Amino acid sequence: MKLVRSFAVVGALLIGSGAAAEGIWSAFGALEGHSTLGYGRMFSNDFFGDGGDRWRTGSYSFSILRGKGFTGEAPDSPFELMEYRLRSEIIAPSTLSGAGSDDRPYVGAISAGVLTHFQPVTGLNMRAGADLIAVGPQSGMSRLQSGWHDLFSLPSISDAVLDAQLANAFHLAGSVEISHEYKVNDRLTVRPFAEGQLGSEQIARVGTDVIIGSVGHEDFYLRDVVTGQMSRAIEGPAGGFGYILGADAAYVSDSIYFPAASGLETEALRYRARAGLHWQIAPDMSFFYGLTYLSKEVKGQPEGQFLGSLKLNFNF
Repeated sequence: MKLVRSFAVVGALLIGSGAAAEGIWSAFGALEGHSTLGYGRMFSNDFFGDGGDRWRTGSYSFSILRGKGFTGEAPDSPFELMEYRLRSEIIAPSTLSGAGSDDRPYVGAISAGVLTHFQPVTGLNMRAGADLIAVGPQSGMSRLQSGWHDLFSLPSISDAVLDAQLANAFHLAGSVEISHEYKVNDRLTVRPFAEGQLGSEQIARVGTDVIIGSVGHEDFYLRDVVTGQMSRAIEGPAGGFGYILGADAAYVSDSIYFPAASGLETEALRYRARAGLHWQIAPDMSFFYGLTYLSKEVKGQPEGQFLGSLKLNFNF
């Protein structure tokens, strides 16, 4: 519990401002010569999508990028550009009480991860790292959602749903992504990628993202775990609008979110399709909104879902 509370406290401080994050970072130490290069943030919720309040209902991710500098591309060697990531997520049944409240277990999760970004071959980008994930009531996510719903007179989470949620546990999850950027011209970039995950979910995924417009071609991106939306963690000098379209397909062979005791049969193939708008308002101010479709995760799930993602960035 102390560990999870520490995650929450540090996350709240990091979210507050870049200056606070830099101050806190010094308490943890750093690789020699590394400084903070950028921040990745992404808040996703179905309230901003289809309004369903179900399944992959909400998540938040915050990352700090540290390195010796950024010249428009990741460095050649690992550990020269590091990402330190905090994430939280809530996965819920189709309803929080009554009929449909038992179609999948409730999951509250919070995690801390360390990843590195580099180019093993010129033009080929790689991300590799691991996250320690805490699930169950210890994460505090069910209490957070219950308090939020009570505050705004939203449906309460029933005792049956809370009692059936994933039990307290810790999991180590590893991930690797390989991508290549093809800059067709100064207004069009195509970025195919392949990704593998082990631990919380065993996933093999392939997909492509396309960046169109005046913004986003000289930036450094981080991919959101749930939606696949790409967050601009290091922003280039260009202003205006950038549009991003993406889709991917994944084969899922195992998932801690569907324990054998649940008796649920999962969908082995999953699909995501997404679109987003990056708006560079001023050199130190930007906004992002994205909409993502997630296909069914469980056999018998009546439909997929839409999640909305938001990011408002101030650097001061």
